[in-house]
Amino acid sequence: MSSAEDNLPNLDLALFDRPTASRLAGVGASTHAPRFLMLYGSLRERSYSKLLTLEAARLLRAMGGEVRIFDPDGLPLPDGAPDTHPKVQELRDAAAWAEGMVWTSPERHGAMTGILKAQIDWIPLSVGAVRPTQGKTLAVMQVSGGSQSFNAVNQMRVLGRWMRMLTIPNQSSVAKAFQEFDEAGRMKPSAYYERVVDVMEELMKFTLLTRDVAPYLVDRYSERRESAAELSKRVNQRSI
Repeated sequence: MSSAEDNLPNLDLALFDRPTASRLAGVGASTHAPRFLMLYGSLRERSYSKLLTLEAARLLRAMGGEVRIFDPDGLPLPDGAPDTHPKVQELRDAAAWAEGMVWTSPERHGAMTGILKAQIDWIPLSVGAVRPTQGKTLAVMQVSGGSQSFNAVNQMRVLGRWMRMLTIPNQSSVAKAFQEFDEAGRMKPSAYYERVVDVMEELMKFTLLTRDVAPYLVDRYSERRESAAELSKRVNQRSI
């Protein structure tokens, strides 16, 4: 029974939503192949983050996914060119197309590389009232030249939250990456490889589970109270 303590005078009842399982079950299932954008964080000729990305892409395709791998070569630094730059448009179009992403970075000076961060910085938080990454799945991986570390994947998880993505629990960190790939650039059999398989399986499952209900999962009371113009102005502050 309701009481005075249950009153919610600050709540706009017209916009308040009580989540129910039926709202999730009543959505039709997509039939197209799950779509994934893959970003890597190095421009070296033999880039281990790129090789790991290519290996992961093979796995996603084998599971029935459609994959686009963005080449960061030629992408200007954030704010170093207008957003009409062809590479920026290519990246943004791919981000809008994707239902899930994979970010793979080397660890450099205890952090992800600027190359990887620049790609993420070019993806806007909002285009008008549309958030290009909100509700999409994300897997993070890193390569290291020395012992195993998790600094880069931890940073990427923070960015994934900031971009309002559904970052899966599993992740991959490949230590001494120069030892894990053969001359042809293929990953050797190892526990590291098996972890990559685990991560891609989990990403595919989470994407299939959430892609059709993502708009409902990330629908927010505060934003229902906010107009599209006000939302765009708040999240796209040019002075930041």
